[in-house]
Amino acid sequence: MRILLWSDNLLTRSNLEHTWVNHGAQMLGKGSDGLPDLVVVDLSARDVQTDIRSLRHQYPHVEILAFGPHVDGEAFKQARAAGASSQVSRGKVLERVLAILRGKSDVDDDGRP
Repeated sequence: MRILLWSDNLLTRSNLEHTWVNHGAQMLGKGSDGLPDLVVVDLSARDVQTDIRSLRHQYPHVEILAFGPHVDGEAFKQARAAGASSQVSRGKVLERVLAILRGKSDVDDDGRP
């Protein structure tokens, strides 16, 4: 599975990418030529709604998973309005993507089956 992680936070990127690669993912960088199977967007990015709209336009049939603080319901609402397919709390994004990598995409926003 090819994953495009859209995050400006180097520590977040490093931690998530390292784990996902160890579980079989191929990470794509911003501006990569390859088509991702999944786009994961950090809601703490500067202009995230514009980014999500652009990503949705560029990848109309690819799941866009947005993640951010669990207490920021407004950010989740704005992400949905911008075109995110689903949202998950920051603390659950790692496990959510691991579940997708294992073929268990039927988990809820808390990472539970």
